Amino acid sequence: MSEQTAPANDRIRSICVYCGSRDGARGVYRDGAAALGDAIARAGVRLVYGGARVGLMGVIADAALAAGGEVYGVIPRSMTDRELAHTGLTELNVVETMHQRKLAMIEAADAFIAMPGGFGTLEELFEVLTWHQLGWHDKPCGLLDIDGFYQPLADCLGHMQTEGFVSAAQVGRIQRAADAGTLLERMGVTPDT
Repeated sequence: MSEQTAPANDRIRSICVYCGSRDGARGVYRDGAAALGDAIARAGVRLVYGGARVGLMGVIADAALAAGGEVYGVIPRSMTDRELAHTGLTELNVVETMHQRKLAMIEAADAFIAMPGGFGTLEELFEVLTWHQLGWHDKPCGLLDIDGFYQPLADCLGHMQTEGFVSAAQVGRIQRAADAGTLLERMGVTPDT
């Protein structure tokens, strides 16, 4: 995984953030979600996320909105029926399936960040990494490594590389940082001028 700045691409106008629908065991995760939402909004970048009001998803959306940012959520109808949808977003796209949700989020984003989360967060992260490996997109990807949360994953990816299942280039393209500002900078996010 890279700690170098990503090469400057076209201006990143929209970042998809994958994160937990739970708060996690420690407050540091909520603090990190709030800091990332705030930093994305202050950079003049639209937040794209899963559209829920719960867990880290709700925290990041609320922080981006509080900082004057634009927030685009995508949520399956079955989750709105359980009253999980965030009703205060700039735009909420209600879709029928999880597959439609993931595709809409990918299409709406110029870059991707995974925060701490569970199975769904990892599934979404690995889907965009796989799509990049297949040549289906060339969008930056990053890990917000709050308090070393992603160190075990970094170790696993290094092992996969050593064992010949992924290339050094594929692993190296994943930006990783412990704080929002550093991660956004490494991914090539520049404030509006």
